[in-house]
Amino acid sequence: MAFTLKSFMEELDQMQINFGEDSLLLMNISLAVIMFGVALEIKLSDFNYIWTKPKSFFVGIVSQFLLLPFLTFLLVLLIQPIPSVALGMFLVAACPGGNISNFLTNYAKGNAALSVSLTAFATLSSILLTPFNFALWSSLYAPTAFLLKSINLDYGDVFETVALILGIPLILGIYVHQKKPKTAQKIASVLKPLSVVIFISIVVVAFYSNFDLFIKVIGWVFGLVLMHNIIALGAGFSFSKIFGLNLEDTKTLTIETGIQNSGLALVLIFNYFDGLGGMSIIAGWWGIWHIVSGLTIASLWKKYSYEAKTV
Repeated sequence: MAFTLKSFMEELDQMQINFGEDSLLLMNISLAVIMFGVALEIKLSDFNYIWTKPKSFFVGIVSQFLLLPFLTFLLVLLIQPIPSVALGMFLVAACPGGNISNFLTNYAKGNAALSVSLTAFATLSSILLTPFNFALWSSLYAPTAFLLKSINLDYGDVFETVALILGIPLILGIYVHQKKPKTAQKIASVLKPLSVVIFISIVVVAFYSNFDLFIKVIGWVFGLVLMHNIIALGAGFSFSKIFGLNLEDTKTLTIETGIQNSGLALVLIFNYFDGLGGMSIIAGWWGIWHIVSGLTIASLWKKYSYEAKTV
């Protein structure tokens, strides 16, 4: 039978990436460890930014948790992807900022204090907002609403999972930093790169068994994720400009909105959606592509900052 776009879409919508219980447990733990490593570099004083300069902070929260999910919904309405792919897009958009956003902001010469404040607050609030946003926008698109009914997702369980792998490690990391900052810095320098390598390795192993299908769909998925990511980055940049934020804060909000915690999305997909094909591939490729796009835009801004100083 000749390969057609329709046939591979149907195959993708039905595909499930098998993940053993041991691998799933290791993925959950690695994401928690990544979050703990990020939190080890967060001080309680970083939250003072919320009160001293609330405008940039609240613009960032609105951009990430309201504007991006809404624009994702409009994109889904426009291109009408298969239900599993649309669910993946909604879930990625509902997640908080990615764990590398602080590094990228610092590299781009953005506002590091604002980035850290947004990361900490967004991570804590995602315990409620990620399940809420995913449920809301998925229910408004008929194909995904129908699919969710057939899956019978328990949002209470989703809430507990997000709290366990993001909320608790965040609080513990901040506590350790507050009590023993030097020790926290040493632990973070080892934990962060190690846990990321472990997490990426697990994802690669998971996709290896479906490598043939992944190769078939990567061209289409790449274009979709590229479009979605450009919209996310553009939303953060444009929203910052509309509210008259300075360049440093604009860089920060652009990165925070365009870099999503796709690792959390993958954990939820494997825990509650049995590795549903379209969702897994969208979230997995997001995890790869947003590093490329984030490093690219951060490098351009860093070069611009350097040239501006030398003029």
